[in-house]
This record gives sequence, C-alpha cells and structure tokens, in this order.
Amino acid sequence: MNKDIAQGKWKQLKGKIQKKWGEFTNDDLDRINGNLETLAGELQERYGYSKDQAKKLIDRL
Repeated sequence: MNKDIAQGKWKQLKGKIQKKWGEFTNDDLDRINGNLETLAGELQERYGYSKDQAKKLIDRL
C-alpha cells in the first residue's frame, strides 16, 4: 500500500471515529495520525475500555 492510499484510508477512518466517538476532535486525530495503538490508548483513557475491548472496537470499525 503506498502512502497516498494509506492517507486516504486514514481520512475515511477519521470520519468514522468522530461519528462513533464524538469526543475526538480533528486535533486529537491529527495527533494520533493513523497509529492504531495510540487510538486504542485514547479510547482506554477517555471511555474506560480495556485494551482488548478497544482493539476489538477499532477492528470492527
């Protein structure tokens, strides 16, 4: 997968994240910048999910 495709997929995913978890701002998602481990950590911190639960939710998204 080239960089352009990855960036496009991240933009699509950002919209889905904001729809599902409304507390995330554009600045938050820019800081996460496609790092799913960081996203999982943010979900744990903001919503109290376990690490496994956060990863499962991200995989479903």
